Amino acid sequence: MRQIFTLLALFCAIFYVKADGLTLKDLTGGTYSARGIYGVTPLLDGETYTQLSRDGKQIIKHSFRTGEETGVLFDVNNIKNRVKLDRIDGYQMSPDEKNILVQTETKGIYRHSKTAEYYIYNVRNRTLAHLSEGGPQEQPLWSRDGTMVAFVRDGNLFLVKLLFNNSESQITKDGEFNKVINGKPDWVNEEEFSFARAFDFNADNTMIAWIRYDESEVPLFSFPWYKGMSPEKKDYAEYPGSYDYKYPIAGARNSTVSVHSFDIKSRAIRKMQLPIPADGYVPRIFFAEDDAEKLLVLTLNRHQDQLDIYLANPRSTECRVIVREQAECYVPEDALKAFKVTPGGFVLMSERSGYKHLYLYDLNGTLKRQLTSGSYEVKALYGFDSKTGNTYYASNQESPLRQSVYRSDAKGKVTRLSTSSTGWNNAIFSTGFRYYMNTWSDLNTPSVTTLCDASGKTLKTLEDNAALRQKLAGLRLGERKFFTFTTGDGVQLNGFMVLPADFNANRKYPVVMHQYSGPGSQQVVDSWSAGNMGGCLYEQYLAQEGFICVCVDGRGTGGRGRDFEQCTYLKLGQLESRDQVETAIWLGQQSYVDKNRIAIWGWSFGGFNTLMSMSEGRPVFASGVAVAAPSSWRYYDSVYTERYMRTPSENGSGYDVCPVSRASKLSGKLLLIHGLADDNVHFRNAAEYTEALVQADKDFRELTYTNRNHSIYGGNTRNHLFRQITQHFKETLK
Repeated sequence: MRQIFTLLALFCAIFYVKADGLTLKDLTGGTYSARGIYGVTPLLDGETYTQLSRDGKQIIKHSFRTGEETGVLFDVNNIKNRVKLDRIDGYQMSPDEKNILVQTETKGIYRHSKTAEYYIYNVRNRTLAHLSEGGPQEQPLWSRDGTMVAFVRDGNLFLVKLLFNNSESQITKDGEFNKVINGKPDWVNEEEFSFARAFDFNADNTMIAWIRYDESEVPLFSFPWYKGMSPEKKDYAEYPGSYDYKYPIAGARNSTVSVHSFDIKSRAIRKMQLPIPADGYVPRIFFAEDDAEKLLVLTLNRHQDQLDIYLANPRSTECRVIVREQAECYVPEDALKAFKVTPGGFVLMSERSGYKHLYLYDLNGTLKRQLTSGSYEVKALYGFDSKTGNTYYASNQESPLRQSVYRSDAKGKVTRLSTSSTGWNNAIFSTGFRYYMNTWSDLNTPSVTTLCDASGKTLKTLEDNAALRQKLAGLRLGERKFFTFTTGDGVQLNGFMVLPADFNANRKYPVVMHQYSGPGSQQVVDSWSAGNMGGCLYEQYLAQEGFICVCVDGRGTGGRGRDFEQCTYLKLGQLESRDQVETAIWLGQQSYVDKNRIAIWGWSFGGFNTLMSMSEGRPVFASGVAVAAPSSWRYYDSVYTERYMRTPSENGSGYDVCPVSRASKLSGKLLLIHGLADDNVHFRNAAEYTEALVQADKDFRELTYTNRNHSIYGGNTRNHLFRQITQHFKETLK
């Protein structure tokens, strides 16, 4: 047996890595992925929650107190009528929990959007009926009484009434691909405002309001499709095809947006008198929770430095501003994500104090009270209990590197609910806030999911990833540790590093730096999600090959307040790249680092900052890898780019400082990687940048992936990609 094991070890050493280490196949194949509790839906009773079974065949009911199974609400093998389903992909409980929308045949569109075939399942009768037989549906939503479902198809809104034998009617008829969209955002609004449904039912179920996007004047962008593999596109076996869609680059024409209402009884459609500029945004709408005649409309100007909250009457169409949030630079997207309607009002996240905090307003726009305060950031709002005045949220009060769950009462007294002040906590609360599900991890520990009561006491451990911890214990993993240092500019930065298991302080090691660096992002966190592939496991893979791996959050990143994040305004990449160069210089001064063998890499914004850092002017990087990298903000979308840079006509000098213009300064051996079907950061970025490198007589390597989008995955793609990255570092740093 020992001889067999030795031969196997030699085989692995030749084809993968050392016998006691990690393999790329295992990493990209999910062998070391942490298990979690996903798809949790709290139920009305405040005592239970539902979850889709791992095989997609059942919706199971669990106790919030014990975690035990208390029933099965849906089973594909226990449907009364003759509708055959093998599995479902997701579901939505009706507000009264008498029916369930079950989701099948799901097909992704962009980051947040998808089409699917939905069915209405009657929990009591165990019967299943098609939501619609007219084609796949998008973003279905229950009315508040559970008697209707609205959805989008082909850019139009539809309504299904359960009380009338699931009768279907079409609300809008002007929807057309690449021209008009009703009830769902266009590409840029979906991507950069992080939402996919743009309609809502009012409180008494008499009206629907929606956002209409006229993108007919938005410039068209096209990228090619090839036959490819995994999946194979057989339609393009003889000739390539293309995908054509509306994509506004910085400074280009955006969709014209408007807000409309539909009276379900009279079928009257009205347009809200919303006094916003033609190039303004409507990133969210919400009907008031308990007033059917009040619609909240959130708008942003094109600079995104003014958030207006309008109170609209869906019948009279009159609109008035009740809250105006003015920012010196920009209103962060988190303000939209955290916005929550409450009985008689809403909660708004704002950076007006210099840190992200929560503010409670009534529907007249009167500030009732500030819910949180201090020199720290609120990271998530879980809920506001109007009966008690308690606010439940997550923040980094202990450290920018950590996140805990808190309750703030009506008098402002703050109680930390999550038991550990270290690590990273997330929560899902039961209806009524009597219980919550807490997921905790730290840099060295895979996630642990527990059920807790309202005081934070642990009631039951649902998943501790013991099996994964046992797997990892059998590996020789290096030390993971945090550090801080001060740059030559006098800025203190946070970082972490992963050392080889056999680290010797008397040796000099090559270093691989990884970063993202985008506005408001954080990579240096005390969480299992830090690094690549969870638990810094790709970094561990490189460490076992003899590299030290480092990640540092430079200026512009999140968790440290508004001023630290927004200091990069109008000059994206300039301070961020300077901080990565300063990191390399500091590392080179450490006795255990070979300053001549330092590399940098990143994906998306991290790829952009890799290119900026390698051409910053100080040649500190021996090599680098840029994946899916923007090479000029002139090529990127309007909403994201202008939030941080304004338009090219307003800030031409800021746009001019980019990898393309810095091509002649490139220092180090570069590997450039891009997917040919990237709908987000177009391959155009790589094409224009490589041309600049060619004309500057700079050597580089380039790798493209057929039919792959911004995430570059599918089949064996991820394994291949990370092998190329690894080999590049081995060839250029060893």
